[in-house]
Amino acid sequence: MKRLCVFCGSSPGQSPAYSQAARSLAKEMARRKIGLVFGGGRVGLMGVLADAALAEGNDVIGVIPRNLFQKEVGHAGIRDLRVVDSMHQRKQLMAELADGFLALPGGLGTLEELFEMLTWTQLDLQRKPCGLFNVNGYFDHLLKFLDQALAQGFIHEPHRRLLLVGSEAAALLDTMLSWQPPRFDKAEWALALNRRG
Repeated sequence: MKRLCVFCGSSPGQSPAYSQAARSLAKEMARRKIGLVFGGGRVGLMGVLADAALAEGNDVIGVIPRNLFQKEVGHAGIRDLRVVDSMHQRKQLMAELADGFLALPGGLGTLEELFEMLTWTQLDLQRKPCGLFNVNGYFDHLLKFLDQALAQGFIHEPHRRLLLVGSEAAALLDTMLSWQPPRFDKAEWALALNRRG
């Protein structure tokens, strides 16, 4: 893995554990020479993550929509800050630049970005690992919801396993680096859907 795209909050959150996790992730990525792709902001966990990556001497690429850049939330300390015209272009470019995706704690934007990448993997539009850094159980309720969706037949077991989860940076990166894309039998999947319908 050459570069990892990290989605995270534009707020630091209530617990200092979130910023500590962002710093530990940045340090572990630098140790493994995995460059950072992120949303280009200087605020919240995004800023903490970018500052920590830069302090470690790691390669950092920021991708930010023009309207957010103009509101002065762009990270001025990043040499490779790419300004795009829309959120859609942001996600597309981040996907092209990265070899995997990971979410730290965040809000609606973080979830939307992660789940779009996860959906692309489910649909075999990409074959890259998707991870969830579950700091202090922040995502526990989300994981329970996914299990509920699985139990109710809205998610299939192979697709539920696509989301790699960890609560410690090094172990989660190990899991992501060893991940092998599953082979989905699309004909069998279609038959299963028809039987349920």
